[in-house]
Amino acid sequence: MIAVVGVLGALGLAIGSFLNVVIYRVPNGLSVVRPASACPGCDTPIQGRDNVPLLSWLLLGGRCRSCRMRISARYPAIEAVTGLAFVGVALVFAPAIVTADSPAKAVAAALVLGALLYFAAISVALTMIDVDVHRLPNAIVYPAYPVLAVALVAAAIVGGEPGALLPALIGAAGSLLFYFILAFAYPGGMGLGDVKLAGAVGMLLGFFGWPQLAVGVAAAFVLGGIFGVVLIAIRRGGRKTGIPFGPWMLLGAWIGIFAGEPLAQAYLTLVGIR
Repeated sequence: MIAVVGVLGALGLAIGSFLNVVIYRVPNGLSVVRPASACPGCDTPIQGRDNVPLLSWLLLGGRCRSCRMRISARYPAIEAVTGLAFVGVALVFAPAIVTADSPAKAVAAALVLGALLYFAAISVALTMIDVDVHRLPNAIVYPAYPVLAVALVAAAIVGGEPGALLPALIGAAGSLLFYFILAFAYPGGMGLGDVKLAGAVGMLLGFFGWPQLAVGVAAAFVLGGIFGVVLIAIRRGGRKTGIPFGPWMLLGAWIGIFAGEPLAQAYLTLVGIR
């Protein structure tokens, strides 16, 4: 397990490096493949030795090797966050592969792990893009539907748990409808990008169960509301200040995935239902 977590953590760092390219280029309609990354100051292509996640930035002192232009600490931060996200997912979900009582169950667990690692990567990219430009690009959101659907359907069938697909379907359709109604009723508070993302988030949460779905959706609004109140309290915004909601949707989803069931049970106990 230590080796698996280490490998996935290193993979997360490498993917984080690529996400830095995605976060800048996708909102600007640029290819993420060509041209190769270069220093924005002197236009010198970045060499392989200077493109090692985290390590190169530290060894270069946060500056370009050629022109000594300062390189933002945001780049290694995104690499580190992605690496830590992969480690966190691996620690919680990779053990199911090792402890599976059959090869089919192990394959199913691996498919779920792959879906979550993919979701972790796009969570980082979409969060930063939404913060930067207040958009959730279709180029990232739309592919999430087939990627997650294929992985989850395959996991359910191979693992012998096709019943998980019904709440996943209801989660996707219900979340889409719920967010669409909100966007229609209050256009200034909810964008269509949020609506498009909602279906993919609902699908993933529903696959894990009803408590995860309920907590994941509710957590987004609780976190977004708290953030809005804090902004008003410190006089950094008002009631009409636009707040990117995508990051809260994604963070809420992760809360639902990791802690949805115990949080739902605690809430039901608190209100006296259990």
